[in-house]
Amino acid sequence: MSSENDPGDDIVDVPITDVFDLHPFAPRDVKAAVEAYLEEAHARGFTVLRIIHGRGIGVQREMVRKTLERTPYVQEFRDAPEGAGGWGATIVTLRQP
Repeated sequence: MSSENDPGDDIVDVPITDVFDLHPFAPRDVKAAVEAYLEEAHARGFTVLRIIHGRGIGVQREMVRKTLERTPYVQEFRDAPEGAGGWGATIVTLRQP
């Protein structure tokens, strides 16, 4: 039984696939979630990813892209095609591990 303030309640188990949807995350957790996801996806050999950040006013999009700019194994990133989320998602190409 856990209490209301149990930090374990905030843990989100995320399957590592080539698509990462940020909608389940609180805004304060997005940066750390993206960093951890990128690290694990890279370690597993993924080379192309789609990060879904939503359209909104662009705050999460900018946070994601700043994280991508600072990640050494990110080769490039761009808006997703319209059928895959358009500017509400970012396609990321990773360098091979």
